[in-house]
Amino acid sequence: MIYTEISEDNIINWLKSNLNDERYLHSLGTAECAKKLAEKFGENEDKAYIAGLLHDAAKCFPKEKLLSVIDNNLNIEDWEKLNYKTLHAPVSAYVAQNTFKIQDEEILSSIRWHTLGKLNMTTFEKIIFLADKIEPNTRDKSYSEKIYKLLDEDKGLDKAILECYKATIKSLVDRDLKICLLTIEIYNKLEEIILT
Repeated sequence: MIYTEISEDNIINWLKSNLNDERYLHSLGTAECAKKLAEKFGENEDKAYIAGLLHDAAKCFPKEKLLSVIDNNLNIEDWEKLNYKTLHAPVSAYVAQNTFKIQDEEILSSIRWHTLGKLNMTTFEKIIFLADKIEPNTRDKSYSEKIYKLLDEDKGLDKAILECYKATIKSLVDRDLKICLLTIEIYNKLEEIILT
């Protein structure tokens, strides 16, 4: 497989063994969606596929294992450790690099930031972020259709990402959960981009 010496069959088998059924289907859907979005926005389809396939590699690791990998191998900010649901992103990038020998920085970065996002994401990073939210296997179809319509508009990719942040912020507010400052910064930056 391009970008890794590990065959696609071996990656698929590893994912089957390390993810639950829903997460496995989600990963396959994200890979296919990422490939289609890459084609639409002029990015490398093979890179997008592999990033989509591996973006949740560590999603089903127990919290203790996630924290162990982070504490022993990664340098992430303390605020990022506050939300257990996002810990899998940096660990998945670590797995992609160390288990699957991925060296491409854009693939690793897109996996690393697919949950929280980051300021000034590349088009490729935006594609992986978005594919995770709208893939057809496990995501709400009406929500995905709404996002797909935005993609055909001027600044469509940024509008689609902004819509995802709006949904995330609403969900956090509805559940009385904290909103990290990075989420607010990205939201505000996207609003600026779309208004200019």
